[in-house]
Amino acid sequence: MESGSGLDPSKSKGSGSGEGKFGAFLKRVEPFLPRKELNPVELRSWAKKTGFVSDYSGETSAKLGETESSAFDLPKGRDHHQIDRASSRQTDLDPILGRSRRSDIGSDPGSKPGSIEEERGSNAETPLENEGGKISRDLENGCYYPGGGEGEGGGWPKPIVMKYGLRDNPPGFGPLVYYGLQHYLSLAGSLVFIPLVIVPAMDGSDKDTAAVISTMLLLTGITTILHCYFGTRLPLVQGSSFVYLAPALVVINSEEFRNLTEHKFREIMRELQGAIIVGSLFQCILGSTGLMSLLLRFINPVVVAPTVAAVGLAFFSYGFPQAGTCVEISIPVIVMLLICTLYLRGVSIFGHRIFRIYAVPLSALIVWTYAFFLTVGGAYDYKGCNADIPSSNILINECKKHAYTMKHCRTDASNAWATSPWLRIPYPFQWGFPYFHMRTCIIMIFTSLVTSVDSVGTYHATSMLVNAKRPTRGVVSRGVALEGFCSLLAGIWGSGTGSTTLTENIHTINITKVANRRALAIGALFLIFFSFVGKLGAILASIPQALAASVLCFIWALTVALGLSNLRYTQTASFRNITIVGVSLFLGLSIPAYFQQYQPLSSLILPSYYLSFGAASSGPFQTGIMQLDFAMNAVMSMNMVVTFLLAFVLDNTVPGSKEERGVYVWSRAEDMELDPAMQADYSLPRRVAQFFGCRCC
Repeated sequence: MESGSGLDPSKSKGSGSGEGKFGAFLKRVEPFLPRKELNPVELRSWAKKTGFVSDYSGETSAKLGETESSAFDLPKGRDHHQIDRASSRQTDLDPILGRSRRSDIGSDPGSKPGSIEEERGSNAETPLENEGGKISRDLENGCYYPGGGEGEGGGWPKPIVMKYGLRDNPPGFGPLVYYGLQHYLSLAGSLVFIPLVIVPAMDGSDKDTAAVISTMLLLTGITTILHCYFGTRLPLVQGSSFVYLAPALVVINSEEFRNLTEHKFREIMRELQGAIIVGSLFQCILGSTGLMSLLLRFINPVVVAPTVAAVGLAFFSYGFPQAGTCVEISIPVIVMLLICTLYLRGVSIFGHRIFRIYAVPLSALIVWTYAFFLTVGGAYDYKGCNADIPSSNILINECKKHAYTMKHCRTDASNAWATSPWLRIPYPFQWGFPYFHMRTCIIMIFTSLVTSVDSVGTYHATSMLVNAKRPTRGVVSRGVALEGFCSLLAGIWGSGTGSTTLTENIHTINITKVANRRALAIGALFLIFFSFVGKLGAILASIPQALAASVLCFIWALTVALGLSNLRYTQTASFRNITIVGVSLFLGLSIPAYFQQYQPLSSLILPSYYLSFGAASSGPFQTGIMQLDFAMNAVMSMNMVVTFLLAFVLDNTVPGSKEERGVYVWSRAEDMELDPAMQADYSLPRRVAQFFGCRCC
């Protein structure tokens, strides 16, 4: 068949040459059509060898040759290519090759089907090239998975274009600082709001809340720098994860600890420290011994998606019940967040999408100011009640019903500013030496396993988002081992939760379009500096609890969405997949509810939003071994653990093809040795690699 020839409707009628070409076309395609199970990988390989190109008009072209095959050959170089994007043209998926194509090729009767290269030459300067020229595109499991963006005219979504990639440094020090701080500001809710949940639950003072916030800022800065240079080296912020929040609340609200009267905060914090240290050591062993590389064979999107979603759903009983204590603050916060992230997401101010990037800090600041004016205006002043919450109002009957509202709504209810020093450096074992008990250590071991699964999905999604090749299994194991070390630091310093990769990183990179490691490291240095300013932690500790709970409602909902978005790598219409995900999520919520009902006294002692975290001491698992009973009742009352176990077993026992399951494709170590670009993305610094004696660490 000649180059550019094919099935042309204008030539096939009454033309012998047209019939000959049609017969030649059938001879080349016919051997592949009768097969019932078509492997897209094999079809792409056959298409590259034969030069076959499929498009809507049925035309074929053998002229692609080296141009197309090299552009879409994954083993050669980075996963970047340039494609034409005229505004009137539409990008769709080629069902044979698994590559994008223009729907208007061949639609013009006067156009030559084989003139793809000529069209490329005439459209050499495209809008995407003007924006930076790097376009992400994926050929995984025979499908095209864009990293993000929105399609026009109902077509496939556009590939994401990063402003700055992993090694694309912004010009000058100023932009580095700006982009670094921008990344952390967009993650502000995840970084500083966890202490506002756990410290009050431990009966800690406002000064304790400010100290824990400063400790978390310090650990976030240190662990992020470590991960950027010694972990997977992807631009991922490490911090206190919501995965650790649920087990922390389970320990805090157990009978053994909620009945403490003296030094309750320090006693519980030391218990959490010991458990986090043991769990982090387990995670270090999991990553450094190669066990994680073996486990990766069984962790796929059908397992990751419901597990991460369950992390957010675990707090549905805490979210709005806590935020609803002051609806005049909580509802405006949620409305502002939705307006900024959805309705104003396309609004650009001086070239920056301010509302989308800074949705959380902007909404919180506006509503916090509004709450300040409510407080100053006397909205929470009650006759005979003092603003000193709650001690001065406990003995006054008229003020008892208002004390709860005043505590959660007033902006001056916290005395953190008055009690916190200007300079405070968090130090190891600042709350005392940790306690080590088997019951809480088992809980944190299961938790560290869930955080590892969460991180695997984040690593894979981020590598696609920043237009890099997939990391090798060894790189993923190295990242998990370093996360274990970071959690070890969190246990030593006493932040109350472990440190891991924040799932919200995916959303942040997607909206900022910045994936530069150096910018992230410079921003982390600023966090370390801010952690020494005690008054800054005091300001953050003064945020009303209702406002913090409202922001967390949005962040937890976003976590659920990010978790379920992992299903885009699978065949989402598959009955197998939707059944596994549905059963895992439903039973992951229902089984813990069964364990949580065995606590008759808890409903009389705990607030309603803590009831789901109080089953550790009185659950149905009773063997007579108190330590084991406590641990198993606690583990089975956590949604994320039950969901993970169910999804893990079902996905790895129910038959399904790799394409149907969306099995994660990781790069091979051999590919990394031969690819300098991949080594620059994932390899450890040269001196560190030489120290460990590993060529491709």
